[in-house]
Amino acid sequence: MSDVLVPDVADLSRMLATAGAFAVPVHDVRLTPDELDPSQIVAGDPVTSSLELGGGRGIWEITPGVVTDVERDEIFVVLSGRATVAVEGGTTVELGPGDVCLLAEGAKTTWIVHETLRKVYQTR
Repeated sequence: MSDVLVPDVADLSRMLATAGAFAVPVHDVRLTPDELDPSQIVAGDPVTSSLELGGGRGIWEITPGVVTDVERDEIFVVLSGRATVAVEGGTTVELGPGDVCLLAEGAKTTWIVHETLRKVYQTR
C-alpha cells in the first residue's frame, strides 16, 4: 500500500477554488491519529484516525473494539471493514463495505467494530 499525503485543508480549499476538483485514493491516503476519549471506550483498544477534507467532509477509520459516541447529522459510505452500530432507544444497523448510513444529530450510539472500518463522511 502506498502512503499518499493530502494537502492541508487550507491548501486543499485553494486547489478546489482554482482547479474545481480534487481526487484522493481513499484506501491509500495517510490518516492522522485522533485522540479517543478514554471514557468512550467500552471494550478492547480501539484507535481512530482521520483526514479532514474541509466543510465537514473527510475520511475516518476505527480499529476493532467497542466505543460510544454522540453523533452529528452525518451521511457516510463504508469503504472497508465491518461494524454494528446500536442507537440508544432506536435501531441497530450492520455496516460493511459499500453501505451508506445516515446518523441523526444527537443520536447516542455504541459502535461494535468487528474489522477495522474506514468511511468517507459528510456532516452538517
